[in-house]
Amino acid sequence: MSKRDNLIVGLDIGTTKICVIVGEETKDGLEIIGIGTHPSKGLRKGVVVNIESTVESIKKAVEEAELMAGCEINQVYAGISGGHIRAFNSHGVIAVKEGEIMPADIDRVVEAAQAVAIPTDREVIHVIPQEYIIDDQSGIQEPLGMNGIRLEVKVHIVTAAVTSAQNIIKCANKAGLDVADIVLQQIASSEAVLNDDERDLGVALIDIGGGTTDIAIFHGGSIKCTSVISLGGNQVTGDVAVGLRTPASEAEKLKIKYGCAIAAMAAEDETLEVPAVGGYKPRTVSRHILGEIIEPRVEELFELVKREIYKSGFDSVVSSGIVLTGGTASLAGVTDLAEQVFDQPVRKGTPVGLSGLVDVVKDPAYSTAVGLVRYGTKHAVEAQFKRGGGNMFNKLLGRMTGWIQEFF
Repeated sequence: MSKRDNLIVGLDIGTTKICVIVGEETKDGLEIIGIGTHPSKGLRKGVVVNIESTVESIKKAVEEAELMAGCEINQVYAGISGGHIRAFNSHGVIAVKEGEIMPADIDRVVEAAQAVAIPTDREVIHVIPQEYIIDDQSGIQEPLGMNGIRLEVKVHIVTAAVTSAQNIIKCANKAGLDVADIVLQQIASSEAVLNDDERDLGVALIDIGGGTTDIAIFHGGSIKCTSVISLGGNQVTGDVAVGLRTPASEAEKLKIKYGCAIAAMAAEDETLEVPAVGGYKPRTVSRHILGEIIEPRVEELFELVKREIYKSGFDSVVSSGIVLTGGTASLAGVTDLAEQVFDQPVRKGTPVGLSGLVDVVKDPAYSTAVGLVRYGTKHAVEAQFKRGGGNMFNKLLGRMTGWIQEFF
């Protein structure tokens, strides 16, 4: 297979499935040229619990994507999620030396904002500037070249458990892949499904995966808050399996094919065949009963998300409503139930602005993987230093390079 340098690959290591998407940046935008998926066997609630099973699943998904794209995959952007994710906002201030703001000044003020005590068992995944303030003039998105004496920045810092991040890298490495960068899943999903108007006006993105529900709030063109709830579509599947006394694999199929988030939307005379456990004969059950099992769990999930948004203090800025994405967002009636709970307009988020295999990836389940590819196209240069650049030598080298560029 050929090696092509202009390819960006997203690796979504989810609780339910491993997804690999290969994208190529063209003059018309991002073209999707390869997709590979495989059931995920080694994760629980977004965290790796079995390295060997995860590695095998990654290898199968990568092989499928390589065959479809006709290329060899060596480097990926990997998503991370799980209850161990912690995020907070910080603030940094510096004095501008030359009067005009240079790249080195921007680096220094972001570093000043990072100067907070972080436990040794945690690793910084993202430091995202929200806005810059020059001499009390706020709301500046790009301060480079502007004049000022005092430069401030507000940033959003995302941290993860060191072991969880290392296990993701280890799994990818064992599958023969280099990790260009680790990206928080809801940040990746936002790249695929949100538009600039929503980010500016204010929007809450809710990515409902198999093991976790990821939340991100945007306002004024920047991210304001992120959090993760260790509850997802697998809990709904578990309720169906217990309620209908059927194996979990069959419960997942029934949920996808016949499930409805609002029981009243399912007719009582509409029936479905439920395979039994232990070799008993299949039973016939009303679709309405399936809906009565699913609705309380999905409603509980939305109530937890609503509480999390309220707790963040940014509930008042969600002006344009809620965007639902992730596999569970495809459940019938889920947007209607979300509108009832949140009392806000709700839409289903699917990847947009793509060419190539659009029909295949136009599904909420692929939002994170597509978003990882799009994130990679925006951050390709800095990511090459970030993953390998965690040690002091590389940081010093990067600083020296900046000084040389500034003087020459």
